[in-house]
Amino acid sequence: MVTIINYKKREKEDGTTFFVLEIQGGIEMVMSQTTNQFYATSKKASITSTFDELACQALIGTQMQGNIIKQECEPYEYTVKDTGEIIVLNHRFMYSPHEQEDINVLSKTPVSNIFVTGS
Repeated sequence: MVTIINYKKREKEDGTTFFVLEIQGGIEMVMSQTTNQFYATSKKASITSTFDELACQALIGTQMQGNIIKQECEPYEYTVKDTGEIIVLNHRFMYSPHEQEDINVLSKTPVSNIFVTGS
């Protein structure tokens, strides 16, 4: 399950505006590579919508089927908001309406051998 946690107004190249919904997955425990201690986190992603601002506001808190998956992609630069540091990433977090594993977009093959089965 994912939860709609916020929305943002975006602008197309032609100047028209639209809204994206910010979604968040469930809690995950991850081990720090620095301290070897576990910490709680969750994946976040944005999805485009055809909704107006009032509809987006009303959707905050709504839960939807699916999950957020990590997909490999062509490398791109990302600026860390807190520090201003520019880093190069080769993955994106994407919404999937189905339970599925992380995939490699470039070759469309599984990144891991973990398979999730439904009931």
